[in-house]
Amino acid sequence: MKRVLILAALSARILTGCGNGTVSGSESDTRSESSDISSTEMPEVLSGETSDTSKIHTEEKSFMEKNKNIIADMLPPKIEETREGVQYSEFKRYTYYSTTAERDTGVNVLLPPNYSKYKKYPVMYILHGYYENESWMTSPVVNIPTILGNLVADGSAEEMIVVSPYIYCSKDMPYCTGMDLQNSLNYDNFINDLVTDLMPFIESTFSVAAGRENTAITGFSMGGREALFIGFTRPDLFGYIGGVCPAPGLSPLNPTSTTHPGQIDQSEMAFTENAPYVLLISAAPNDGVVGRTPYTYRDMLERNGTEFLWHEITEGGHDHTSVKPHLYNFFRFVFRAE
Repeated sequence: MKRVLILAALSARILTGCGNGTVSGSESDTRSESSDISSTEMPEVLSGETSDTSKIHTEEKSFMEKNKNIIADMLPPKIEETREGVQYSEFKRYTYYSTTAERDTGVNVLLPPNYSKYKKYPVMYILHGYYENESWMTSPVVNIPTILGNLVADGSAEEMIVVSPYIYCSKDMPYCTGMDLQNSLNYDNFINDLVTDLMPFIESTFSVAAGRENTAITGFSMGGREALFIGFTRPDLFGYIGGVCPAPGLSPLNPTSTTHPGQIDQSEMAFTENAPYVLLISAAPNDGVVGRTPYTYRDMLERNGTEFLWHEITEGGHDHTSVKPHLYNFFRFVFRAE
């Protein structure tokens, strides 16, 4: 099933670097100012009749449907400011042996400020873009520790472990050398490293809550493409899936192309079982690198009838200006579905 797209169409170097939101196929004219998504709408109650009596039926809305109107276009004011009395953590670098790449591999991990081995924590994997490494998502320009720390302090996000891995995975090539088929294949190989090596390392080293309901994945650009690929391929492992400014190559933009076959068919951008609690795709209309690719993915999902959340970042670009609003929204959604 796995195929790869040559990213020759991306003329600019893709760096690791968010909108009003709707569920696929719908538009919302209202947006909540609140950042707390812990309370949601009551399910709709419908009435139906049998031949001799009437019954009350409850139609349970999905988590995405109930919370679609709270997606923020950009970061709210002061969410990146450190506050007195709020505890913040820092990323720490670890290494694990990747049997897939046959080498020691770096990974950065952010633990909750009051991390305890006696408590189980959900885990979010955040993937970097083309040419970058495990340290880009940990940089001050992305500012994950402050954004997440403030959200947790506000009660708008759960405590979690954040993992920023190196997603370029090859036995023969230690780092990306260009935008071509082989380099793209090496990024696509990360799914094997993730499942075989990285996730077992994280789960054996830290106090991790098990199950797809406690596991999320998202990423930027090439990392966004890989996060979507992994999410569609292994929905049994990931209950929360995201991608911001995802790169071309997930599904072929030109089905007749022999050089850009895509990783999966458009028909596979759906879930026959294990549908995610949240599938969030963020796009920036001013993105000059991946262009309209995220919009094409949106259209494919709509044609498949796949439920997802759409987030357009009106002032974002192909960099941290889109990554931060995406993560702000994703942090508020993950690990909160009932």
